[in-house]
Amino acid sequence: MDDEFAKLVRRVNQPRVVIDNNACEDATVIHVDSVNKHGILLEVVQVLTDMNLTITKAYISSDGGWFMDVFNVVDNDGNKIRDKEVMDYIQSRIETSAGFVPSRRGSVGVMPAEEHTSIELAGTDRPGLLSEVCAVLADLHCNVVNAEIWTHNARAAAVVHVTDDSMGCAISDPKRLSTIKELLCNVLKGSDDLKTAKTTLSAPGVMHRERRLHQIMFADRDYERVEKAGVRAVEEGSSRPQVTLLNIEKDYTVITMRSKDRPKLLFDIVCTLTDMQYVVFHGMVNTGRIEAYQEFYIRHVDGLPISSEAERVRVIQCLEAAIERRASEGLELELFTDDRLGLLSDITRIFRENSLCIRRALISTKSGKAKDTFYVTDVTGNLVDPKIIDSIRAQIGHTALQVKRNSSLAPKPPHQETTMGHFFGNLFKARTFQNFKLIRSYS
Repeated sequence: MDDEFAKLVRRVNQPRVVIDNNACEDATVIHVDSVNKHGILLEVVQVLTDMNLTITKAYISSDGGWFMDVFNVVDNDGNKIRDKEVMDYIQSRIETSAGFVPSRRGSVGVMPAEEHTSIELAGTDRPGLLSEVCAVLADLHCNVVNAEIWTHNARAAAVVHVTDDSMGCAISDPKRLSTIKELLCNVLKGSDDLKTAKTTLSAPGVMHRERRLHQIMFADRDYERVEKAGVRAVEEGSSRPQVTLLNIEKDYTVITMRSKDRPKLLFDIVCTLTDMQYVVFHGMVNTGRIEAYQEFYIRHVDGLPISSEAERVRVIQCLEAAIERRASEGLELELFTDDRLGLLSDITRIFRENSLCIRRALISTKSGKAKDTFYVTDVTGNLVDPKIIDSIRAQIGHTALQVKRNSSLAPKPPHQETTMGHFFGNLFKARTFQNFKLIRSYS
């Protein structure tokens, strides 16, 4: 009965989205008011992230039964959103997502489709791993239509969408699926994998790929730091995210995070908190030229703040991992060429033969063209010799493979003192929406 009543309340009180280009000089301001429900913040942030919008500031308030958030966003070029069709689409997507009542709480992010077979991979990272995976798929006549690969803390995870090369659709034959799974598991296990390699296949199915990657790496416990011979340790100090936790008045746990700013940072953090069953009641996000500051007031879904030292350490580790997983490490290479069966296998083989390690990759195909982005280092995790890159481009084609940028050379964020935490803390000593409106005006 409680679930049916909650559905009725949401249907009567539909989400309200207002997009304003006059409230802020350098960003489009999006106001979202809706009946509160667990996971709604992630749903809204996911819509904005999927639209390739950059969130420069955010103010979050969801205490009680209502969700009232403000997001300052810009496009990829740092400009306001002025296209009326784009604005209408954003409004429609958020209202639909925020107002949707799932029939099963565990089915978020899964939608039926017949276009491809989804393969999820998890295992120990090593040089040449992606090349071996792609070679197996090519030998089995599986065409990779899109994929995303992350590596972090000596672990690797991937979500790969493949089709049957001859039919151009999802693979449904159980025997063939079993063969694919068995051979990929053999590749992932390697010779010294101390953890169990995992391969999961689903014939028809679509999911939110980036959220699944967070879930896969979280389940693989990549947040536990390990030292392994031949793997460069993540640099300590200012280059690592700074995460602190503090309990106040036995009501909330306050999380403050300071890190290098990058696209989709807020999504990665909110995704991790949601999957760990924490609720953000109040929060703020402020980004500068190279640094992002975030502060959240959270509780567990059971209504309690973080209560033990072990839980506190685990939350800090998981948030650090969420920030680091998608951080662009190494040299960014972009491939744009005609798609064909085995293309990805050939490209990754050339990388492997030239001692390049792929730290992260985004694979996509459209209308017969492949557009792939790779972040690469040498086997020790250091910068790649420019002569090696020239040799690789000569093999693949200078017009097909372009060097985009070297993220390792990006300046480190300077340490800046801030009073934002104290200001935001005072704001919620009297937790009212009137105070929340004042902070909107202050921005």
